[in-house]
Amino acid sequence: MAFVWLAAAFLEPSSRVEHRAVPIHSSDGATSELLFTTAPDAKIGLLWIPALGVPARHYEGFAAILARRGIAVARHEWRGIGSSSLRASRENDWGYRELLDDVADSLVAAQASAPGLRWLVGGHSLGAQFAAMAFALHRDAVDGLVVVAGGTPYWKNFAGLGRIGLRVVFSVAPAIARWRGYFPGRRFRFGGNEAHGVMRDWAQTGRSGRYAVIDVNLDIEAALSRRRGPVLGVWLDEDWFTPRRSFDHLLGKLASASTTLVVLSRNDFNGNAADHFGWIKWSDPVVAAIVEWTASNSHRTTESA
Repeated sequence: MAFVWLAAAFLEPSSRVEHRAVPIHSSDGATSELLFTTAPDAKIGLLWIPALGVPARHYEGFAAILARRGIAVARHEWRGIGSSSLRASRENDWGYRELLDDVADSLVAAQASAPGLRWLVGGHSLGAQFAAMAFALHRDAVDGLVVVAGGTPYWKNFAGLGRIGLRVVFSVAPAIARWRGYFPGRRFRFGGNEAHGVMRDWAQTGRSGRYAVIDVNLDIEAALSRRRGPVLGVWLDEDWFTPRRSFDHLLGKLASASTTLVVLSRNDFNGNAADHFGWIKWSDPVVAAIVEWTASNSHRTTESA
């Protein structure tokens, strides 16, 4: 599929931003809302996948700033939080397979809501991992990938106590989730209350460094390595949740892609911490990186694998 970038950075910023909720109905009966933020001059759309346990509404400011720069944002909602009709329990379980299906549903809804836009997919933290998988699996639907503060949880990418702690967590968290019927992430200040299947699949990736999703008859690692197209990776140099090796490991899976790396520091945030979650409140530097990246690719044509 031919890819022609549209130069959002060259558009005059618009003060008129529209927010609307688009209902999503999954094939298994689950429902949620896709939060769509756009402006009259938007030419590019970004399907945005939040961090684990973070509701889509928390990225409203980030979405509004991007919309004023010509990039509409459709904010995906994780199953089990926010507007989702489900909550994790012994009776309601799901894993990465269902979450990937939910992302696909959001992408279809986003494209139907704004059929004239070129679509990118992007995400934060675990959302960045799912955005990368969506980029690889839906190559005819999305033209580029944006990774912000995202990386694989593979234990070898961490050092010292972090490495030791993750090895313990990868055993303990799925066991707690299996015993209770869900993982009480709010109590442990890790994500939300997460389904057992999500913790099982997350721990599997953390132990092996590979994406192998139960009941998905696809080689996700091969799809990632074959996927061509432009990728923007934004790393925050005070992000201890995602050390540089973790970030590089995720982007390194996209061996055939054309990757642009941006590193942001405290100076870029006017003295505010350049860390895993703080950027959401002070998102202008991240927005600037995304806008500059789209502008630099405005006349580029790439054949998607």
